[in-house]
Amino acid sequence: MRQTTAAKQIAQRYAHVRESLNERARRLFVASEAVAYGYGGISLVSRATGVARRTIGIGITELHQIEGGWTPPWGQARVRKPGAGRKKTTAKDPTLLPDLQALVAATTRGDPESPLLWTARSQRNLVAALRRQGHQTSMKMVARLLKELGYSLQANRKRLEGAQHPDRNAQFEHINETIRHQLAAHEPVISVDTKKKELVGPYKNAGRELRAHGDPEDVNVHDFVSDDGKVAPYGVYDLQKNEAWVSVGISHDTAEFAVETVRTWWAEMGAPAYPHATSLVITADGGGSNGYRLRLWKLELQGLVDELGFPVTVCHLPPGTSKWNKIEHRLFSFITQNWRGKPLITHQVIVSLIAATTTTSGLSVRSRLDARRYPKGRRVSDAQLARVNVAPHAFHGEWNYTIHPTGPA
Repeated sequence: MRQTTAAKQIAQRYAHVRESLNERARRLFVASEAVAYGYGGISLVSRATGVARRTIGIGITELHQIEGGWTPPWGQARVRKPGAGRKKTTAKDPTLLPDLQALVAATTRGDPESPLLWTARSQRNLVAALRRQGHQTSMKMVARLLKELGYSLQANRKRLEGAQHPDRNAQFEHINETIRHQLAAHEPVISVDTKKKELVGPYKNAGRELRAHGDPEDVNVHDFVSDDGKVAPYGVYDLQKNEAWVSVGISHDTAEFAVETVRTWWAEMGAPAYPHATSLVITADGGGSNGYRLRLWKLELQGLVDELGFPVTVCHLPPGTSKWNKIEHRLFSFITQNWRGKPLITHQVIVSLIAATTTTSGLSVRSRLDARRYPKGRRVSDAQLARVNVAPHAFHGEWNYTIHPTGPA
């Protein structure tokens, strides 16, 4: 009876502290229990805890050494003496690490002989490939070995910007110099572009928004275009005032729509801010509805210039660098942040979310729905293009040009 009661008590005490102790501390604990019980303690503690009698005996020896003032030469911080314990798998299987490195490196280089060239380089696939080569391994071991080799999970990074034009840097210097002179004269400078088209309706929008726990907003499973279609937000960002106008178009993203947005910005925000303006500078990327090759863009700008009565200079960013346009990271990125996790269910919701966008630097945005229809495929004849009073700059005149009024100012 005494042994049974003692065994239960020892088992309970051991169960309470077992998970918080390392290997050496557990050995010393069961050894102290055996010594405290006395004769037959080693066998009793072994049955109660499941620890081998030999391990308890080693622990008793260590207890006596500690009582005598002995300190392990390898230090108290180590659980085992150097060289103790099982050998590492890489020591027992010296080809495991090189084979794993070869698998990962081969898929990185695009080796056509790699067994993982056309599959995901997941830990599960790596384990399967290693086992086919005769190695005994696991996902946990592969994860540790990959970390030792300096590998980690990496997403794609947008850094490649298309063709590196030889005059790319010179074009940026030309744009900066043009803007600097314009701002120094307190004349308007705007950056224009079209934001990504958005579906209108109860569709998933990237990002997360605070809601009651377990109550996410339900949206459509599939992104099939509804009757409301898509919208094309075209933005005009004022570099000097840190203000912006966004026209939310429901039709096609054409040059006519782009210039109409600039015209609306001038009427609503530009003219009141610059009542004595004598010129305007526009920076735009090289493609899309405001592309430098687009005849309709220049023809529509001529109409705007004639209305304004002063010249408009356009500087296009070099090929493949549209994300460097100021409007991208001073306006569009903050619009995306503002409506993260919110389904764009109606046109009014989109306009309201755009207009509510602010930043700590004082960004102010106004927006309006443009319900007009802008047909695609408008042709501009050579005769119409000849009426555009355009003056190409000496440096890359196809990218940099000034359109002057055709009539008296």
